[in-house]
Amino acid sequence: MNLRQLEYFIAIADHGSFRAAAERVHVAPPSLSQQIRALETELGGSLFERLPRGARLTPAGRALLPDARAAVLAAGRGGRAARAAFALEHAELEVATLLSLAVGLLPTAIQRLYRAYPGITVRLHEYLHREELVRAVDDGVGDIAVGPVPPPRPGPVVELGHESFVVVLGRQHRALALTGPVRLETLADDDWILFPTWHGLHGLVTEICAHAGFVPRDAISTAQVEAAVRLAAAGLGVAIVPANIVPRHLSGHVRSLDPPVYRVLCAYGRDDWSPQALALLRALEAEPWPALPLGSFVLD
Repeated sequence: MNLRQLEYFIAIADHGSFRAAAERVHVAPPSLSQQIRALETELGGSLFERLPRGARLTPAGRALLPDARAAVLAAGRGGRAARAAFALEHAELEVATLLSLAVGLLPTAIQRLYRAYPGITVRLHEYLHREELVRAVDDGVGDIAVGPVPPPRPGPVVELGHESFVVVLGRQHRALALTGPVRLETLADDDWILFPTWHGLHGLVTEICAHAGFVPRDAISTAQVEAAVRLAAAGLGVAIVPANIVPRHLSGHVRSLDPPVYRVLCAYGRDDWSPQALALLRALEAEPWPALPLGSFVLD
């Protein structure tokens, strides 16, 4: 049983004759009759009583008709929904990303996407570590992933740009009185707001401090990047975070680093981009990505 057979069956039921149905569905009468005979053979009996001047549904035909109409209507709705999705009219886009990027980078990109395609819907899948993100994508999560460069893998990978890291300080901190970038080694004796060892940013902050020649002293541990910013701004320790997650009202607590610290971000997927994934990729590429200064420390 297929949709074409059901469409032919409904046309005959509605028009009361094979010939009129054939004209309605724009097919030759012998072809229509052949399809109905195949359907009747599959179901095990006649669906129509063939009359000298038309066709009349048998009890089996009357039993089939409501579900046949429902199936054809559902297929039509599904086709229209898929075409709308391809046209980005009412599409849903699933994005796999890191939690820090969902807070910092993605809001403005999604806002740009919504302005271009008001009917699109975005569903975020957020992870705390890039290894978790890669595993989730490989397991089928998301139409597009946004995060650090993944290991070599099948599927498209597009470099987006560089994400900068900054230090957040309390209002009374001596380094906040400086107008230029902060040498990280001057903060070696400070208390630090750090992340748990299983958090993706823990390894990055440790790597940044190791590059400056010291191990940060843990004063407070939090898994929430936004909380780390607020705790540091309150003077409870020093924090290193991606620059794009710092709220505008706390920008006065931020200093850039000397040397500058960056990591590469990219978009990647399992297969060719869907139209909605490609639309988000274009929105991400339109972000004002910072240039990479000479002498920068680029995280792995």
